Amino acid sequence: MKDEELLCEIEDILRNMPSRDSIHFQSDENYSWFGRVAAVLEEWDSIKGTMARINIDNIQNSMSLVSEDGLRKTITTLHQARHNLRMKTSGPIGVAVSNGMVFDYFDEIRKIIESATQDILFIDPYLDAEVVSRYIVHVKKGVVIRLLAREKLKTLIPAVNTYKMQEKQDIEVRSAPAFHDRYIIIDKNSCYQSGASFKDGAKKSPTTITQITDAFNAVFSIYEDLWKNATVEFK
Repeated sequence: MKDEELLCEIEDILRNMPSRDSIHFQSDENYSWFGRVAAVLEEWDSIKGTMARINIDNIQNSMSLVSEDGLRKTITTLHQARHNLRMKTSGPIGVAVSNGMVFDYFDEIRKIIESATQDILFIDPYLDAEVVSRYIVHVKKGVVIRLLAREKLKTLIPAVNTYKMQEKQDIEVRSAPAFHDRYIIIDKNSCYQSGASFKDGAKKSPTTITQITDAFNAVFSIYEDLWKNATVEFK
């Protein structure tokens, strides 16, 4: 398994950790989570994986001190693995967001948006008014904002218009047929794909946010060309 894939697994394991009140109980849900922890940590580091299995066994020990020590060591090892993999992968984002974790999805997108210093291009046929109040407000002043949309222009354009009037931000909306993917392109040098529409991320089903690296040049070229040939809806 690649380091990026391991990192995604560990991020998802930490997000879906059983509550502190229930993690000591014997249940199929807990057994599944413990098994996943042991498998991923063993894949990351065989020695740490062996120790993790011992600590996991201790979590359900009848002695509370032993149980709490096992839990503490297991969680610490998970965080160690996460930080180690983040350093080894040099930062490319690959996040799996569980169903219902709408704030986690928003927060990951917000971090991406706030990294823009010159130009940001949103690509999503279903961009609507909500993209302004939820995401555009986090774009730094002076950054050029480009929105490539299609299906919700009747709600998107009035929101963009009032935002531009108030904030004096350089923002443009264009539309084009026959595109379905959702991307954010930052400063024309980094790209992130969302598995869900930006307005619906994690509301009804799990989704992912993935940084495009190897295929960046191809994706950037495709959507810059699409933008150049798109219909100007608001400027």
